Amino acid sequence: MSGESGLSVDAIQQRLAYVALAVIGAVSWIFLLASERAMLAMRGDGPIMAMMWAMMDPSAVAPYLAASVAMWVVMMVAMMVPAVLPMAMVFRGMHKGRHATAETLLFTSGYLLVWSFFAIIGAMLQWLLHSNGWLRGHLLEAGAPLMALILVAAGLYQLTPLKEACLAHCRSPIGFFMAHWRDGRTGAILMGAQHGLYCLGCCWMLMLLMFVGGAMSVTTMALLSVFILAERLLPAGPWVSRLPGVVMLSAGTAIALGH
Repeated sequence: MSGESGLSVDAIQQRLAYVALAVIGAVSWIFLLASERAMLAMRGDGPIMAMMWAMMDPSAVAPYLAASVAMWVVMMVAMMVPAVLPMAMVFRGMHKGRHATAETLLFTSGYLLVWSFFAIIGAMLQWLLHSNGWLRGHLLEAGAPLMALILVAAGLYQLTPLKEACLAHCRSPIGFFMAHWRDGRTGAILMGAQHGLYCLGCCWMLMLLMFVGGAMSVTTMALLSVFILAERLLPAGPWVSRLPGVVMLSAGTAIALGH
C-alpha cells in the first residue's frame, strides 16, 4: 500500500504491537487500582477480595505466597511496560523481517519474564517481612526502622558503579542491539531477557522502596514507574541517579535519627 493510499501493512502491524503493549500495561494498572481499593475496604467478595484476604494472613503460607506472587507479577508488568516500550520501539524499527511484529512481542515477553522471576523474590520477601511483623496496615508498609534501612540501602546503591553500568545499557537501545543482536524468535526472547537482566541490575533496589510507601500502594508504584522511565530518557549524567541517591540516603538517615 502506498503512502498516498494509507498506512502499509508493516506500519499497521507495528502500531498494533505498540497498542498491545499499551493495553497490557493499562489492564495491569486497572487491576492494581481495584486491588488497592479492595485492600483498603476489606469487604465484599470476588477473586480480588479473596486475594486481599489471603495477603492479610502470612501464617497461611501457601495461599499468601500464591496471592502475593500473582500481585507482584502484575505490579512488575504495570511498572516495567513503560520502561521497555522505548526499547521495543527501537527493536521494531531495526527489525525488517516478516516476523518483526511477533518478535517485538517476544522480545518484550523475555524482558517481562525476568521481572516475573523477580516478582517471586519480592513476594517471598514480603511474606518474610509480614510474618515477622515488619509490615503494617492494609497497604503493607514498613515501620520507621525498616523504612530507614531500605532508603539508606537504596540511596547507597544509586551511587555504585554497578548501578551506573547497568543504567548505561538501558539508556542506549541502539547500542544494546548493535552489541547483542540475535536473529529469530529465540534470539528475540534471549535479547529481551538479557536487557531485562540489565534493567533488573539497575532497578532491583528501587523496587524495595515499595515497602516504604506500601507494597499495595498504587501511588508508590506510579512514582517508581515514572522515576525508572525518567532515568532512561533523561540526558545521561551522574546527577540522574546520584542526586536521587543522595536524597534517599538523607531521608533514610533523617528517619533513623528521628526514630
